[in-house]
Amino acid sequence: MASITIRNLDEATKQLLRERAAHNGRSMEEEVRHLLRDSTQAPVSFPAEPAAASGSPEIFDPLELDGKRILLIITGGIAAYKCLDLIRRLRERGASVRPVMTEGARAFITPLVVGALANDKVFLELFSREDEQDVGHIRLARECDLVLVAPATADFIAKMALGLANDLASTIVLASNRPLLVAPAMNPIMWAAPALQRNMQQLRADGVHVIGPMRGEMAESGEAGTGRMAEPLDIVAAVRGLLAGTPGTIKGPLAGKRAIVTSGPTHEPIDPVRYIANRSSGKQGHAIAAALAALGAQVTLVSGPVTIADPAGVTTLHVETAREMLDAVEQLLPTDIAVMVAAVADWRASGAAGEKIKKKPGKAPPPLQLTENPDILKTVGHHAKRPALVVGFAAETQNLIDNARGKLQRKGADWIVANDVSPAKGVMGGDRNHVRIVSRSGVEDWPEMDKTSVAARLAQKIADRFETTEV
Repeated sequence: MASITIRNLDEATKQLLRERAAHNGRSMEEEVRHLLRDSTQAPVSFPAEPAAASGSPEIFDPLELDGKRILLIITGGIAAYKCLDLIRRLRERGASVRPVMTEGARAFITPLVVGALANDKVFLELFSREDEQDVGHIRLARECDLVLVAPATADFIAKMALGLANDLASTIVLASNRPLLVAPAMNPIMWAAPALQRNMQQLRADGVHVIGPMRGEMAESGEAGTGRMAEPLDIVAAVRGLLAGTPGTIKGPLAGKRAIVTSGPTHEPIDPVRYIANRSSGKQGHAIAAALAALGAQVTLVSGPVTIADPAGVTTLHVETAREMLDAVEQLLPTDIAVMVAAVADWRASGAAGEKIKKKPGKAPPPLQLTENPDILKTVGHHAKRPALVVGFAAETQNLIDNARGKLQRKGADWIVANDVSPAKGVMGGDRNHVRIVSRSGVEDWPEMDKTSVAARLAQKIADRFETTEV
């Protein structure tokens, strides 16, 4: 969708838009999108009075977070101002909010107003003579039901990923054993930076829950993209979901989308001891599943036999053979997104032996008859329940682009992610990858980067695809 520049509107129009957005519990950008969608169906009207006087207040359960204790860590980003509304939204649903502010946060909003809205003391310093008499940072870390970091700046995310504890906020995070939810907010280029994405991958691997960031206008003039902090109501929904044990309520640019990712190798048995396999580690596929989940998608990962951990926030199904993987994928259709990363064995033994095949002195080895395995990518690409976006992978050792283009046509994919897996490249089992995105419109040559960064960039490209194809 084209960028909507609200700042160019006159002040009277912006005020009317602001009131309508507040009335409907949306951001101003979201309200504009709703108005554009509805413009062909009904005339547009704005409320004559602000939401509080409209007679139609937002409907919610004032006890839905009753008794829940939220420790809110506010870090130093311009999105800190949204925390004032976030505190109000949490408290009006029955939660208590105990605020912690970093030194940077105090440059944007004052402890006085934060404390007034939270109706609680604002904690600022690690070495406070009053608070640390009873080891206050440990008490703060434990006397809560959930720790929420909003906004989470690039700097604070790096501290969390590295386990630093050099101020009150980072010490609390490291000392807490409660669920942890972060709402990143930063410039889009910072969000896309490989170092930041490596840190986000580490947080996800550590079990940290993430909401956002969202696409939209930035505070900087002329800047737009993914980096806006999630809206307060979306953060409240994520908090509610986590405390209720349903983290799938976390939103992002792929919220509401379902995705299937396949990963790893398949093992095709020859006998109870031996099998046909390949060197795939599953690192790239698992990273893609985690990256899609971080953008809000409901992800199911169908994994072959690997030695790495299942990604957090993802439903993982474990299979052994190509036929088992195909069966699992077909049962998950229909879906919105399919990313077929698994290195599926092309052949299997025609008939696996029931007992270990023994060597016989003086005898030639028994012949191994092979049968072609089902083509999972081709099946999905031509399926009656075909996903809206089908992405395949091509692992090649020669004629990379030509082979990828042929695969794109034969298998009904929208994109092929082509990578050179020649032994000298170290891609199979390694931590880095150099990919090309082959589509009907051309070839994108991405620089070599770690697999986590490849995953984050591909997930964002998928999110952008849905953004541009939806009204």
